[in-house]
Amino acid sequence: MKEANMSLPVSVGALLQAEPREDAAHRDDGLCVVGIFGKSNTQPEPMKESLINALADKHVFSLFGGAEDDTADSHIQAFYNQEDRVLYLLLSSVSDSRQLLRACRSLSAGLSHSDAHDIWKGLDRQHCLHLLYMFSVCHVLLLVHPSQTFDVTYDRVFRALDALRQKVLPLIRAAIKDCPVSKEWKLNCRPCPPRLLFVFQMTASLKVSTNGSDSGGNPDKLKKHSPRRRLQHALEDQIYRIFRKSRVLTNQSSNCLFTVPANQAFVYVIPAADKDPVGTLLGQLRSNCILSEQDPVVSVSGPRRYQQMRRSARQPSFGGDSMGSLGGSQLVDCSLKEFLWQHVELVLTKKGFDDSVGRNPQPSHFELPTYNKWVQVASKLFQVLITNTDEDVAELATKVQSQAKVLDGFLDADTKFSENRCQKALPLAHSAYQSNLPHNYTTTVHKNQLAQALRVYSQHARGVAFQRYAVQLHEDCFKFWSNGHQLCEERSLTDQHCVHKFHLLPEPGEKPDLDHNPPIMNHNSRGRSTSSCNCGRKQAPRDDPFDIHAANYDFYQMLEEKCCGKLEKIQFPVFQPSTPDPAPASNQTQRLPSEASGDAERLKEASTAQSHTPGDTSLSLALSLGQSSDSLGPYGDGEGPENQVQPKRPSLIDRQPSTVEYLPGMMHSSCPKGLLPKFSSWSLLKLGPAKTYNCHTGLEQPGFLPGSSFLLPWDLVIRSRSEEDTGLTEPLDGGPSSWPAPNKSLVGKRGSAGDLGRRRRDDMARVFVGFEYEDSRGRRFISSGPEKIVKALGPGGAKDPATRVLNTDMPLYVPAPSQGRGLKPHFAQLARLFIVVPDAPLEITLHPQVQPGPPPCPIFYTEQSEVVLPPDGFWVLRFPYSYATERGPCFPPKENQPLSNFKVLRGILRAAAAANPPPP
Repeated sequence: MKEANMSLPVSVGALLQAEPREDAAHRDDGLCVVGIFGKSNTQPEPMKESLINALADKHVFSLFGGAEDDTADSHIQAFYNQEDRVLYLLLSSVSDSRQLLRACRSLSAGLSHSDAHDIWKGLDRQHCLHLLYMFSVCHVLLLVHPSQTFDVTYDRVFRALDALRQKVLPLIRAAIKDCPVSKEWKLNCRPCPPRLLFVFQMTASLKVSTNGSDSGGNPDKLKKHSPRRRLQHALEDQIYRIFRKSRVLTNQSSNCLFTVPANQAFVYVIPAADKDPVGTLLGQLRSNCILSEQDPVVSVSGPRRYQQMRRSARQPSFGGDSMGSLGGSQLVDCSLKEFLWQHVELVLTKKGFDDSVGRNPQPSHFELPTYNKWVQVASKLFQVLITNTDEDVAELATKVQSQAKVLDGFLDADTKFSENRCQKALPLAHSAYQSNLPHNYTTTVHKNQLAQALRVYSQHARGVAFQRYAVQLHEDCFKFWSNGHQLCEERSLTDQHCVHKFHLLPEPGEKPDLDHNPPIMNHNSRGRSTSSCNCGRKQAPRDDPFDIHAANYDFYQMLEEKCCGKLEKIQFPVFQPSTPDPAPASNQTQRLPSEASGDAERLKEASTAQSHTPGDTSLSLALSLGQSSDSLGPYGDGEGPENQVQPKRPSLIDRQPSTVEYLPGMMHSSCPKGLLPKFSSWSLLKLGPAKTYNCHTGLEQPGFLPGSSFLLPWDLVIRSRSEEDTGLTEPLDGGPSSWPAPNKSLVGKRGSAGDLGRRRRDDMARVFVGFEYEDSRGRRFISSGPEKIVKALGPGGAKDPATRVLNTDMPLYVPAPSQGRGLKPHFAQLARLFIVVPDAPLEITLHPQVQPGPPPCPIFYTEQSEVVLPPDGFWVLRFPYSYATERGPCFPPKENQPLSNFKVLRGILRAAAAANPPPP
């Protein structure tokens, strides 16, 4: 190969792929391969490139930047000095400032600590494979270090390389078995055990003066060796002891990764540069001029050039090496090139290295290859160890990469420490997770215990394995929880968890099977309460329900067979299937919460706007309580027919109910029209005629608190227009004259004519109304207002009028009369509405609207939104036990929720005159 073609350094991949164009005169000459690796300092001048420039006496490498190449083979640069028959291989890594800066730029900003550690360790692993390649193709290697102290981490690196080399040795043998080299080379996979030399850079702080100050101030007392040479000897002893202790160096050099000479110097310390750069340059220029005058002969190559340099005057070495003699008895320090050339000369003269020690030293093999032979072997090793582009050795390269995991035990000490630390922290975290745990627990408890375990783990675990073992802690805790400790996550309609472990529900007609895995059983929260039947005359215990059917239908259907099954009932419309397999509505239009709340406001406004039926048969209604202020309020406050507003009633008459799809939940303001549930959650029964209720004794049903079973009176005055009493009655236009004047005797009072008194009794009707609340213990009471219990001390019954409960929003939940010993408050829920309709020309319209939660909770109503109660009847409306939509149940109020958000809207009853009143 022509020297012009190799005047610049190239990557080793390009060198091996190029066609050999070596001169015929040097084609059979041997080739010495020198590898240079190590670390560099932060100075702008790269140290390793400067060494090659000094060794080749040429400006080969640019010292202030160059093209940055990120290819796989760009880590090794090659320069072939054909004059000296030396091939230089320069290995760069992240220990060099340029490569380190490039690697830092490639890291993303959001990279985690563990990922960044993996990237750095991947670069270290790649560097070790490059080093193994260098130790397999070089005769001499130079380890360059930017300080004068030995880095002991190289001991770990070399032991890792030795272990990796033993692992991949059979693979390398298979790769080079066809190369034209000797059997020893094929067996040992290298031309010879390479000799490792060390080059250190002395810092300026350790620069030694030459005025004899090191000999106690006595310039006449000179030592045999200079301080730099004594430092080199001390470093040689230190390095040799370290490598012998760690078994990197043994007696037999053929078994070692590298060797060091026994009788030659293998450590060189480059002196610190002079602080005066101008003086240094002048000194080098003067030395070059002197050398040119004294030795004008033509330069020669090979071993003769080394002998010529030994005879010639010594020139300054790299970095300002002072070669002046300190005295007659002090030896002169050699230059860096002389230090290296004494080892290169052994290679070029084919003498080889005899570095085995001990009683019976075994000679090591040695081969000086030609350039073509070396290129063939180096190409195969390059494909196997570094790149994987050749299909012939692709399988071997893959196996080598798999064997590279042996490096982790030597290089990744941080991960090894972190793994040991995290493994010790895992049992502590497991104990923290399992402390104070019930046998079965919910997801919330699992997450709380897991958070506590992670806190304990984070107090003890450290390092890059923290995240990996944290994930393992997550998996271990989840496995422990799901392996027989997972509690059923289903919540009852009263917001209580099922106490069973994770199980399956039985299919229709299937019996529970506890031996099945997971077991088959029904939900149970171990919560029991006492409830009354539809009519309220029989009480029975009930389990905490988990579905609307069991809460609002099954329990009452069971008691209906024993108690109120024969009573007259108003049936609410329910779903009537026309197909044998109906399906729940799945494509329901979901409305926004704002729309649902808007419907609630409109329904509330409609319930407060009451009117009379227009026409000639209209009757004005008023309360007969002895005061003009006790009017019907929203039930009859119109000034005339023009001010009467017809209420907006939600109904299903706009569309025929579907017979194919049913409503999965209950009827409410947000559900689509035209759908009906499969069962009714409400019940409307007739306990008997109006005389069944005795206002002196109250409701004779179990569970009522003493004196709280009396219904509230609602007195209505009926003024009918007839010919015989036209002059006796007041106008019927609904104006103020229709109300009795205060403190004025009315016609029909005791002591007046009998016929007038009889008309007075016929014109007045009394309706009894009672909102009944029932708690979980079966204790019942009638409410006379929000959070107020009826208290009748005598046999006369309740004295409070019903206007207060009819003109306000009644709460759906009130605090129970007697609280338990626990901290959790107990509530009584609105269970029934009792209505006594007299035998009078009245139409009492029932229009229940319940809002069981804060907005945007929808408003629930019966399947028939308005029901006209026939006269002469004792009616009871049973409210649902629980409320639920298609999205889920509406739970009872929590401790921090105001009860005013759970209410029954006003306007539940509306009174009007009958269209066809009975004859007097």
